[in-house]
Amino acid sequence: MRLLHVVGARPNFMKAAPVYRAVSARSGVKQTVIHTGQHYDNNMSDIFFSQLAMPVPNVNLGVGSGSHAQQTAEIMRRFESIVLERKPDMVVVYGDVNSTMAAALVCAKLQVPVAHVEAGLRSFDRTMPEEVNRLVTDQLADILFSHCEDADINLQREGVSPEKVAKPSPSHKSTVAHLQ
Repeated sequence: MRLLHVVGARPNFMKAAPVYRAVSARSGVKQTVIHTGQHYDNNMSDIFFSQLAMPVPNVNLGVGSGSHAQQTAEIMRRFESIVLERKPDMVVVYGDVNSTMAAALVCAKLQVPVAHVEAGLRSFDRTMPEEVNRLVTDQLADILFSHCEDADINLQREGVSPEKVAKPSPSHKSTVAHLQ
């Protein structure tokens, strides 16, 4: 199985690290870390990989700053070629940043399954770009890892099939099983 982890910002790194480690304990899974470069300086990016004992990303798209539209479009443009080249069996996205939604949208159009870690969180404030990212990503994802009952209720209210919602376990074994 070929699994791509897409991270772009500091909160993504912290969520991806335990999933990456749990999957690493399984045989037969080739993991690739794609860093979009949404957060790109040492204090917002590089330092976290070493502190979280994650490997240096296999690919850094180097997107950098820009308006939400510019950044999202550039991530999509650069990420699409990675997906076409590497042909993953699944892509895992984290949180609610522009990188999350952009990767989910690319995968949906290329018919590559997406797993969303931290699904179902809502602020109910659509003036927040992150809220729009959450809503879009959760509608596109094939597996939604929620962490609490409120998130499950939000997803149910939005018409997400309960079969798509998974609960990460403290040992991450159920998370890994869903990814395979």
